[in-house]
Amino acid sequence: MTRATGCSRLSGVAALDARPHAVAVAMAFKVALALCFVVAIAVPLDHLEGKGMAFRFPLFMLSAVVVPLAWRGRFRPYPATADVLIVAPFLIDTLGNLAYVYDTFDATDDVLHTLNWILLVGAFHAWRYRRGGSAARPSRRDAWLLGAGLGALAIVGWEAAEWIVAETGAGGGLDLTYDDTVADLVLSTGGGVIGSALAVTLFPQQPR
Repeated sequence: MTRATGCSRLSGVAALDARPHAVAVAMAFKVALALCFVVAIAVPLDHLEGKGMAFRFPLFMLSAVVVPLAWRGRFRPYPATADVLIVAPFLIDTLGNLAYVYDTFDATDDVLHTLNWILLVGAFHAWRYRRGGSAARPSRRDAWLLGAGLGALAIVGWEAAEWIVAETGAGGGLDLTYDDTVADLVLSTGGGVIGSALAVTLFPQQPR
């Protein structure tokens, strides 16, 4: 009775994290990501040439441990929403490559760069609203700018990493163009702005 009452008092993203099977869903996303890479690396698929799947594998799988390592049992319930949102972009990208969607539809890369950054910035806010111990709570405007800025920094770092891979040929190399890089920077930054606005609205601060 006490446990049910406590759960009913949760609000915002904490209420989402407390839902039944939230942790199971987070685990399912991680298992799906790992299985996708097993297929991508073990099965010789012509359309994966130049995609740098060997380079992506360790980087993408890091997304599966970010939230558990940061959480380490510091609060309850487990931040499953943040966990799902941070793994989802990497799963979507890998599925898109496996299913030959990027090469079939020209707009796929543009759409997914925007969508994935919405999810990544949403993951940041889902985690930020759940972590404990911070007395300083930024205004909604400052929180939105914080998330949007983080999204912009993330895409700059991502494009820099892709450039290094393209120049060195590591992990099979990548086929990149200047136009693609600039478009990715603009679209992902825009996705981060949208994702931050949505998260600040949908994930209100849990009262203390």
